[in-house]
Amino acid sequence: MTKRCCALLSALFASLLLSQAPAQASALDDVIARGTLKVAVPQDFPPFGSVGPDMQPRGLDIDTARLLAEQLKVKLELTPVNSTNRIPFLTTGKVDLVISSLGKNPEREKVIDFSRAYAPFYLAVFGPPDAAIASLDDLKGKTISVTRGAIEDIELTAVAPQGATIKRFEDNNSTIAAYLAGQVDLIASGNVVMVAISQRNPKRIPAMKIKLKDSPVYVGVNKNQPELLDKVNQILTAAKADGALEKNSQQWLKEPLPADL
Repeated sequence: MTKRCCALLSALFASLLLSQAPAQASALDDVIARGTLKVAVPQDFPPFGSVGPDMQPRGLDIDTARLLAEQLKVKLELTPVNSTNRIPFLTTGKVDLVISSLGKNPEREKVIDFSRAYAPFYLAVFGPPDAAIASLDDLKGKTISVTRGAIEDIELTAVAPQGATIKRFEDNNSTIAAYLAGQVDLIASGNVVMVAISQRNPKRIPAMKIKLKDSPVYVGVNKNQPELLDKVNQILTAAKADGALEKNSQQWLKEPLPADL
C-alpha cells in the first residue's frame, strides 16, 4: 500500500507540474508586442541581398522582408548573415525569420520550418530568346558554356545528348564573356547569373531554355511556431495574388514569376 500511495502521489505531482508548465511563447505574439520584425538577410549575394551605393541594404530578400513587416504593421530590423550562420541566428532567437535565398532540403527541414516559396532559384541552359531549344535533343550541334566543376556543369554533363559540345571555363566571368562574345550558342548557369548578363549586355539577355535543377527560395521559421508560419504564408499567398511577388521577380531577377511557384 505504501508503495502504491507513493506511486500515486508521484504521478499526481508530475501531473501538477505539467499542468503548471508555461506554454511555448508564440513568436507571432512576440513580434506584435515588440513592434519589430527581426529578419536575417544576405549582404553579399545580389540580387537577393547586397549593399547599394547609398550603403543601404537592397535586393529581392530585403523587399520581401519589408513586405512582411508592412503587412504585420511593425518595424523591420535587418540582420546581415551569410550561408553559414543564417540558420543558427534563427534557432538561437537572434531573429524571427530567415529570408536569405534559403533553399529547402531534408536536413534543414529537421531543424526549421519553411514557408511557401516566394522566388525562383534554379540552374538551367539559357540562350537567345529566338533559339529553338525545347528539349535536351535540341542541344545536339550546340555549344554550351559552363563553369568547370560547378553544380550546373555536373547537372548538364549528366543529361547532355551526344552531339552537344560543353565548353568549360574556369570562372563565371569567363563563362559569361564567352556567351556575350558569341563564342558559344548557349550558357548553363543559375538564373541569378542571368541578371548580371542583362546588366552587362541588355541586347543579349538570355532566356531560359531547359531547366536543369529547380531550388526555389523560402522563408525560414523556427519549429513549433505555427501561428507565425501561417501568417507568413498568408502574406506571401496574398502577395502572389496581387502581383507583389511578380514585381519583385521582374525587378530583381529580370524574369516573370513561374506560374507553378
